[in-house]
Amino acid sequence: MAARSTLSKEPNAAGRPVSMADLARELGVSMTTISRALSDHHSIGPATKQAVRQLAKKLNYQPNHLAAALRKGKSTLIGVIVPYIEGRFFASVVHGIETAARKAGYSVIICQSGEDVANERRNLETLLSAQVAGILISVSINTTDFKHFEKVRRHGVPLVFFDRLPEGDNVNAVVLNDREGACQATRHLLEQGCRRVAHFAGAQHLNIYKNRRQGYLDALQSYGIAPDESLIKNCSMTLESGTACMAELLALPNPPDAVFSAGDTAILGALQLLKNRGIRVPQDVALAGFSNEALTLVAEPNLTSVDQRTEEMGQAAFRLFSDLLTAEGAAFSQRQVVLQPQLFVRASSLRHGSVPA
Repeated sequence: MAARSTLSKEPNAAGRPVSMADLARELGVSMTTISRALSDHHSIGPATKQAVRQLAKKLNYQPNHLAAALRKGKSTLIGVIVPYIEGRFFASVVHGIETAARKAGYSVIICQSGEDVANERRNLETLLSAQVAGILISVSINTTDFKHFEKVRRHGVPLVFFDRLPEGDNVNAVVLNDREGACQATRHLLEQGCRRVAHFAGAQHLNIYKNRRQGYLDALQSYGIAPDESLIKNCSMTLESGTACMAELLALPNPPDAVFSAGDTAILGALQLLKNRGIRVPQDVALAGFSNEALTLVAEPNLTSVDQRTEEMGQAAFRLFSDLLTAEGAAFSQRQVVLQPQLFVRASSLRHGSVPA
């Protein structure tokens, strides 16, 4: 069977990619024949299969896997919504998701909410319109009403939260043991001889910051130290906020000798202010953060921080989605996967001894 006419390679004369309909028109056969020939269906003869494949190769035909999946009622796309993609944390989690998804034959659509709940709602609508197989999300910092997630559940789309999630145990989620990580970091500062340990606390309606504040309080209690509210500063976890909070602490009649921050960027702001004022770190004020961002290793001195097992978090989130997808209704109960943190001790907090290898 020979092609009756020729089309330009890749985009056709109308400026669009070559479609299955174009191949059918060129060969004078039905689209069903083209589809079956490309999928090596037994009902199509060898000569026709060869002709279809040769023409597809000649015209650089690229199959639309999404359209094919939707026709079969099965999507191979999953949607991921993150507050932002810059920095190490969310980029690394997304990398873990993509790695696991690719191995399972899925592709990933990434959306950023920009820490805005209105964008988060729009992202959900977009992904539902794209008929994704599942949605993995870390909520924005100003998400306090979670009703928009009910629409995802009504559509029967598997929904998995990671890192940041709604209150309660009625969600499927992958989280870090933030409370334990914060307790480890604060306890380390206390072990270094610090007794007035301050805390940069994030928005308390978010599980991660609420749990990190509690871990800080747990460590103080374990040393018999009563919490001092003047040492706990509400912080937006930005560089500027960390600088401002550190300035407020230094203005106290009895300033702190250490600071544990619920985020790394804020503790970098504190470090910059201390250096500008000639205050030694860690001799005068020891510092520790949370997230183990790349900036912790370029700061001078290097910053002690809690690692969040980011790639593992992403892979675990995809596995949880996969379990949801294959579960038979009531056979799957709500599940929360909790990863254990690891404290990386560096020069910013070490008053005694050398930096561990």
